[in-house]
Amino acid sequence: MSALPTRPTRPGSNPKSNPTDRTAGAPKAPPRIWSHPLFRQLLAGLLAFGALCASAMAQEQDGLLPVEQAYVLKAEIAPSGDRVDLHWQIAKDYFLYRGRIKAKSTQAGLTLGELELPPGKPKQDEFFGAVEIYHDSVSGSLPFTLSDASAQTVDLTVTVQGCHETDPKICYPPYPVKLSLVRPATTQAGALSPLASKLMATNAPSDLLDSAESDEALPPEKAFVFEAIAMSPTEVLARWTMPKGYYLYRDRSSVVVSDGREVVAGKAEWPQGVDHVDEHFGSVVVYYDQVELPVAIQRGDGQAQTIQLTGEFQGCKENGICYPVMQRTVAVDLEPATREQLAAAAKTFVAAAAPISTSAAAPLADNALRSSAPPVSSIGIFSALLFALLGGIVLNLMPCVLPVLSFKVIGLAQSGENLHTARSHALWYTLGVLVSFATIGLLVIALREAGQALGWGFQLQQPGFVAILVYVLLAVGLSLSGVFTIGAGLAGSGQQLTQKSGPAGDFFAGVLACVVASPCTAPFMGPALAFAFASSSITALLIFLALGLGLALPFLLVGFIPALASRLPRPGAWMETLKQVLAFPMYLTAVWLVWVLGKQRGVDAIGLVLAGSVVLALGLWWLERGRFKGSMVTRVLAIGVLLAALVPVWMVTRLETPVAMAKADESVAYSSQKLADLRGEGRTVFINMTADWCVTCKANEKAVLGTDHFRSLLSASNAVYMKGDWTNVDPQITAFLQQHGAVGVPLYVVYHGEKEPAQVLPTVLTAAIVEAALVQ
Repeated sequence: MSALPTRPTRPGSNPKSNPTDRTAGAPKAPPRIWSHPLFRQLLAGLLAFGALCASAMAQEQDGLLPVEQAYVLKAEIAPSGDRVDLHWQIAKDYFLYRGRIKAKSTQAGLTLGELELPPGKPKQDEFFGAVEIYHDSVSGSLPFTLSDASAQTVDLTVTVQGCHETDPKICYPPYPVKLSLVRPATTQAGALSPLASKLMATNAPSDLLDSAESDEALPPEKAFVFEAIAMSPTEVLARWTMPKGYYLYRDRSSVVVSDGREVVAGKAEWPQGVDHVDEHFGSVVVYYDQVELPVAIQRGDGQAQTIQLTGEFQGCKENGICYPVMQRTVAVDLEPATREQLAAAAKTFVAAAAPISTSAAAPLADNALRSSAPPVSSIGIFSALLFALLGGIVLNLMPCVLPVLSFKVIGLAQSGENLHTARSHALWYTLGVLVSFATIGLLVIALREAGQALGWGFQLQQPGFVAILVYVLLAVGLSLSGVFTIGAGLAGSGQQLTQKSGPAGDFFAGVLACVVASPCTAPFMGPALAFAFASSSITALLIFLALGLGLALPFLLVGFIPALASRLPRPGAWMETLKQVLAFPMYLTAVWLVWVLGKQRGVDAIGLVLAGSVVLALGLWWLERGRFKGSMVTRVLAIGVLLAALVPVWMVTRLETPVAMAKADESVAYSSQKLADLRGEGRTVFINMTADWCVTCKANEKAVLGTDHFRSLLSASNAVYMKGDWTNVDPQITAFLQQHGAVGVPLYVVYHGEKEPAQVLPTVLTAAIVEAALVQ
């Protein structure tokens, strides 16, 4: 009889043991990791994540358009002022359902009539039965009545639904578009709106009309009169008045807030103009006689203030001269704004494009006006996911994250050859990272849908969050130092770092790794996050999860690949020493965050958080004593002390931002107006958008931007070093970041005069990169 083939043995198993032997003295084999419920749940989650990625990439690879490109809507209020004219341009191989086009509004005093649409093409649809559909394009009309004759806009939401009718055949979910349409001036409370009447009192257009009869060109200040007033606490109205025979270029004109306390102008919606073929710019849109431009503004607070509104524009005299680009600045008084008004304005706010800042001698080529940032769609979803994964991996090397990863590797080393324990560590740690990144992603999506302008690291702009993070890092450091332990282990620390370290400790370590990674921006992260912040909610969430998977990947590989785990050092007494040594990077990180807090809210914030830290340490020490003594009273008192440590955090949030001190690096504070002035003078400008809580920013400033070599480069190239501080919330800097395709700091941009396009530098700087950008 031939011998039976032997079964391959698993590492750590006994090949002589009989699997049918059920004697009481036989040791129980450890359960297989793939039978663990946690492993199955995580595997299911990863499979779902892969399916979503595949679905999103399939949409891109199959050529399916985003819904906003498949169905392009143009809407405007008819000159009669009693209806909205709607027109959809429908892409090839797509169609719209006639019965799925809806309109609604919550605007007070606005009543919508029945939407008027032409008959569509009959179709027997598998979803809706007998329907009518539209191909190529369709126009409709929506009558309305408005009880408030002085209302400046008509606000409504139009929802459509359609399908792609060739392979792959898909139907889009209902797609809502929010519209805020400016009413024609003649329909706003009669021939002139109250605003127009107020502006009319500030000048005399009739004088301009009289002087326009002359063939001699008027001075710029008479040919183009620029004025502005506040329509509401969150909106201003700019107006240009031109004599007969003069016209203003739409695409050569813009409005910015050049001076104001945390005030930034939004993207303006120009009214319909006149098509004009121009010898300088080709086919353009121009305005004759008069044009009014509503401009939304975003305010950091609701206090009354006077802002400076700067209009930058260009125009011509028919059959005569074209004027150089002109700049006029007017003062506008803003009334106090309520929280409700600020919140409502934030929901619809869209940042404006950068000022034109063109040459005063001659018009520029059209391509010189375009943004220097590459379009987000240029990298695609597959590239964005890959960049996010690589960026997450590189995050492990950042000083914020490395200590957390190190003491988790200690836990793996102590698990020895127990593969099940090592994999359990890795799975729970990965789950903590993914849940944390998903939470950040969902928060970003929610705030973005609410109209908030934000970027990576936005939570560190809140002093209360920074103070809590100081407490967390201090608690982890005290735990590593052996002062206290919590439950089954805090981040795998204390005496519970051995086999007793439970899932809660591993999960918390993943959460902690995500939290301390937030001040860091690694290479590859920039394009991925820019894509996420500009994409749909599902795509953005996928990119955040890919970033988290990259952060957890090294630890996950060590836990699941025995060959890697076998290279870890043997357990021993050295591990306890290393564990205590790793407490000091935590203390140093906490000290750095206290410094950041001082930059945000001054020396009072430092004193409060230091006092709170002492109270926190007392509570944790007292809690540990109660655990050993088994005294419930001691534990309750200790918990009361821990809760008292939150009082300084609340007090920190009530402090005001301190007055900015003089800069020691001879830099110029960022201002859009100052930037335009410097470029107009032909100067080279090196812009550094930074924050005190940004680790990458500070590393670049220490290694490159703070050196004598950098200062000599500035001097040799006659360049100005301009710095924008994003440590606290600053709408103007947020708008600048968005204009250049960035979602956070650092951002480095170099301008060479006003004719050259902006040059965006990499996130991690070297002396050679900076020298190549400055010296041309």
